[in-house]
Amino acid sequence: GVLHLFCVPGPDADRDAVLAAIKAMEADDHQVVTVAVLGHKADIGFMALGPDQWRLRRFQTELVAAGLEIVDSFVSLTEISDYAAGVPDELKEMRLHPRLPPEGKRAFCFYPMSKRRVPGQNWFTLPFEERKDLMYAHGKSGRTFAGRVLQLVTGSTGLDDFEWGVTLFGVHPDDLKACVYAMRSDEASAH
Repeated sequence: GVLHLFCVPGPDADRDAVLAAIKAMEADDHQVVTVAVLGHKADIGFMALGPDQWRLRRFQTELVAAGLEIVDSFVSLTEISDYAAGVPDELKEMRLHPRLPPEGKRAFCFYPMSKRRVPGQNWFTLPFEERKDLMYAHGKSGRTFAGRVLQLVTGSTGLDDFEWGVTLFGVHPDDLKACVYAMRSDEASAH
């Protein structure tokens, strides 16, 4: 399970209680990535990952009890894409059980996404092999950022308002911008 929480501190925010909630999660074999959020939408973000969704829920409750107000959230699961059948087991394991945050990649980006379903651009009406070829080309673009950007795509169909969550970790913020810009121009994204 993966839980993204974006928060602002309330008037009674307790830093020590937030740190205790993070340490308790980690002691329960879950990961927590904390991020400082720029802009007005939130002040701090948490990406919590682990095998127990009830534990993820308890973490959310602990943060609220520590005085944080959750202003946005996203719920998803790690997954192996239908298009990744030939991916080596080592890469599949990295997608299902990532170890985060990646060292040296302090820039963070998260966005939810869904494939289009508008007339003339319904992704799911394309034959599987055509979608697979498009996703392979899309992945090839992403691999040009290897070493600079690590991407984790998690599935949220039926769990949240979008189909996937895309979390990027980069060496620099401009690496993230360049990656997203390049990949949105691929045929798999552009159409």
